[in-house]
Amino acid sequence: MTDDSTAGIDRSKPSIARVYDYLLGGTDNFAVDREVGDFFLRELPGSAALPFANRQALIRAVGAMAGDGVRQFVDLGSGLPTADNVHQAARRHDAGARVVYVDNDPTVLAHGRALLAADPRTTLVRADLREPEEIRRHPEVRRLIDFDEPVGVVFSAVLHHLDDAERPADLVRWWVDRIPSGSLVYVSHFRSVGSSGGESVGTSGRTSGGTEEGRSAERKLRESFGRGRWRTDEEILGLLDGLDLLEPGLVPCPLWRPEPAGTGGVPADEGDLSVWERLISCALARKP
Repeated sequence: MTDDSTAGIDRSKPSIARVYDYLLGGTDNFAVDREVGDFFLRELPGSAALPFANRQALIRAVGAMAGDGVRQFVDLGSGLPTADNVHQAARRHDAGARVVYVDNDPTVLAHGRALLAADPRTTLVRADLREPEEIRRHPEVRRLIDFDEPVGVVFSAVLHHLDDAERPADLVRWWVDRIPSGSLVYVSHFRSVGSSGGESVGTSGRTSGGTEEGRSAERKLRESFGRGRWRTDEEILGLLDGLDLLEPGLVPCPLWRPEPAGTGGVPADEGDLSVWERLISCALARKP
């Protein structure tokens, strides 16, 4: 690692974090990132609903974790800061909440550290998601996270960027084995669903196949970043094996504990969602 957080920024290759930033309406991105983002906006109209649905569900989930008494969080593959972040969502419930953001993108480090510099209860660590021991041993992680107390571990829209050979389920299990009972694990993940709408998974364990929209988006992400795979509902649930799945189970992000809307109502089921909103699901689980 280096103290210069801007070192290593490659403006010739797209960055997952910067493409997400662009799709969310941010400005911390380059032309190569906008080219990938514009493919989704132009060729797959409506696909921008994916990152928005994911972000909104993350904020609700963090609020639920903080409301359940979790006061410390590790956000793995956190991406670029946006208008509402994990520490802000957590502190609406607990002003003393502590958050460690982890990412290996130098752009994230450059912008995130500047944002968090004046906050002693948050930090941003440059590390690779696939090297959890390095993360856990990092001095900043050790300063802020007490692994004898419940921890909220966040895998928001990151595990689908790992190939099967990188064993994402084992990565989640590594963290589960090192956090105490009562800790919470949140996962959101791009999802393979059936062309007729698919089925959410709560206690039933149902799943379905794949849509052309999903296949097109997955191909573009693999072409752009050279890695990753969307997974079925059973495969996503397998990432949380051994944990107690909390209500409402694994569902498309807009259906995860939606807040009452001022207008338009709250979606009742998957049939109320667009095809894109059905393509990212999330779940929250507790270590028994």
